[in-house]
Amino acid sequence: QQIKMAADVDFQARDTVFLLMANGQIESAEMPEFNDLYCNYSFVFGQDWTVVSGLTEGITQTAKRGSGASKNFVWNFPVDITFKSTNPFGWPQIVVSVYGLNVLGRDEVRGYGAVHLPISPGRHVLELPLFVPQPSSILQKAASFLIGPRPEFVDPRFVAQGEGREITRVKSEGKVKISLNVVTKDMFKLGYRSGGQEGSSHSQQQISLAQNPHILS
Repeated sequence: QQIKMAADVDFQARDTVFLLMANGQIESAEMPEFNDLYCNYSFVFGQDWTVVSGLTEGITQTAKRGSGASKNFVWNFPVDITFKSTNPFGWPQIVVSVYGLNVLGRDEVRGYGAVHLPISPGRHVLELPLFVPQPSSILQKAASFLIGPRPEFVDPRFVAQGEGREITRVKSEGKVKISLNVVTKDMFKLGYRSGGQEGSSHSQQQISLAQNPHILS
């Protein structure tokens, strides 16, 4: 009887969570002003989310600017992760920070970016606009230019938060391209419509999830 009760509890626990699986690659960056760049990435997610498999952070190899017409930096770095959760609050985001070497040979941030993982199953190509913090005064700007390094965030995951962003001065600086294959499981059982279930369209799915205003917080 105890074994049966434990099995029932385990079944109920599995029946109250849904899965989000994402795999693909950090393909490239478009930053024509620089050379020899590499990318750090990490996932930021809410307290109700748990990583089932995969890595929550990583670093690519250093790439040189392409010699073709696009002059992109190509990494094609693999990303593979699976989450489980009981509700969509705190939907995972992927945060990237691109670095390169300055004239003194020191690592210097070239751009930050963040985006939520797609909420609909299928293949997605994401383009993350990058930005860098700017000095708050002319004197600090001159000092940064002469002796470096450029201003940067203590924790790159700060860009995935809304709090405090309104007082941060930034400058646009290129973009990063990420391709992902997304699969969701058991979301419909918990009352959430997904683009690949019951023929619902991508727009219908967005409206359904938007009923929770904090889903992408």
